[in-house]
Amino acid sequence: MNIHEYQGKELLKKYGVAVLDGYVAWTPEEAEAAAAKLPGPVYVVKSQIHAGGRGAGRFADDPNGKGGVRLAKSAAEVKAAAEAMIGHTLITKQTGPAGRRVNRIYVEAGCDIARELYLSLLIDRATSRVTIMASTEGGMEIEEVAEHHPEKIVRVTVDPAAGIWPYHGRRLAAALGLTGKQVGVFGKFVTAMYTAFTALDCAIVEINPLVVTKAGDVVALDAKVSFDDNALYRHPDIEKLRDEAEEDPKELEAAKYALNYVALDGTIGCMVNGAGLAMATMDIIKLYGASPANFLDVGGGATKERVTAAFKIILSDPNVEGILVNIFGGIMRCDVIAEGVVAAAREVSLNVPLVVRLEGTNVELGKEIMAKSGLPIISADNLADAAEKVVRAVKEAA
Repeated sequence: MNIHEYQGKELLKKYGVAVLDGYVAWTPEEAEAAAAKLPGPVYVVKSQIHAGGRGAGRFADDPNGKGGVRLAKSAAEVKAAAEAMIGHTLITKQTGPAGRRVNRIYVEAGCDIARELYLSLLIDRATSRVTIMASTEGGMEIEEVAEHHPEKIVRVTVDPAAGIWPYHGRRLAAALGLTGKQVGVFGKFVTAMYTAFTALDCAIVEINPLVVTKAGDVVALDAKVSFDDNALYRHPDIEKLRDEAEEDPKELEAAKYALNYVALDGTIGCMVNGAGLAMATMDIIKLYGASPANFLDVGGGATKERVTAAFKIILSDPNVEGILVNIFGGIMRCDVIAEGVVAAAREVSLNVPLVVRLEGTNVELGKEIMAKSGLPIISADNLADAAEKVVRAVKEAA
């Protein structure tokens, strides 16, 4: 789960991470009032959306204008910037051409920046440990740094049994070229960040840029905080921070039924039981010349209602031109899948080709249910046969 920058900073601040003072605003008037609470004379007005590259982005109705992060030198300028952002669609590299509507902004105090650095914490899948990544190339996309200047990224892995120690901070500080009191300040910053990361069950905490001020302070100028969805049951207060306006409606609907759904940009809708089989299904669709429209794992304990909901979610995507249901029944019975598919197809007036491959528990009963449904369901014998049939059916229907 992702949250907004200002929410992330509020959480990190509780653990001792240094951030600048700021206030969230939903209207230009609130933004002007927020500026009055800050010392000035420089303010930063930031669009709050779940996407990076806001500063370099442009608004759909003003493509030649300023981006989603702007400097202001008075409360009046803050209000004018807010008026240009709130209710408008911001397009960045990460939003795609559709962009994201800005519903709130963050008004933050300015600071004298001496250096911009990069710092993040994440789980390294190779070691199953928290890894701290740092770079002198702050303010840039870390992916570009990794591609063109990998030597400028330093990584430190933290042993979960021992936790973080001062030497971790000193090693990173040396790599970043920090000296004097900056080393101690940076060490405390990293320790606070690690404490927050582990206590909140974060998936990633990224500070880009992390700035060193002319006074020698180390401050998080931006903050991207994402959480492990599987641990949210331990943090109901964090779950309340979810901004549903920033999420795909189909994924929100899937979450209500405990379905693992991720929208993609292809044309073949997929409903599969098991993440591994779902990945294999998407791969073989690509092999036969089409692209999957989604990842959808109904799980092993799906009911008829959940299967029906999954089917409706797939069909709610206007890009879907065909559906492939691939079930290898073990815990998940084929007759339950068949009943759900038939019920959903009748409810939504199915108008795209549907190919179903069933195998496993109660497979014959499942096939019988579909055969007697009177619906134009195409049966497949195996995964390759299913993929070939759905791709061909979509081409013929076009």
